[in-house]
Amino acid sequence: MPQNIVVGHRQLMAEAEAEVESIDAADAVAVLGQPNVAIIDIRDPREIEREGRIPGSFHAPRGMLEFWVDPESPYHKPIFAEKKKFIIHCASGWRSLLATQVLQRMGLKPVVNLKGGFAAWKEAGGPVEKVEKK
Repeated sequence: MPQNIVVGHRQLMAEAEAEVESIDAADAVAVLGQPNVAIIDIRDPREIEREGRIPGSFHAPRGMLEFWVDPESPYHKPIFAEKKKFIIHCASGWRSLLATQVLQRMGLKPVVNLKGGFAAWKEAGGPVEKVEKK
């Protein structure tokens, strides 16, 4: 018997869009390197190896994000305790939109979604650095 999915990805994303702030890629490119901004890449490591990354971005795999943000988690990463504006991105902005919603609910602020993700970043002429396979 097939599953009866009652809330699909489109509804989840529409709800998240109503709750979170997003930043356009051109505006994100303009703040790259500012000390009060942290760009968080939640893509899979294989995506980063294949496509490259935003210089200076911090990689936090989507599957560990909540645990890395929570200061009470044994997996907490100190970057998430810093007073910065967090710009979350994935490849196209879908995963990061939902992740931004969760991080906002957790109390991380300010936190914004990079609208259009890494694809929009590249289209806006943002710098990309190659990443060597591990």
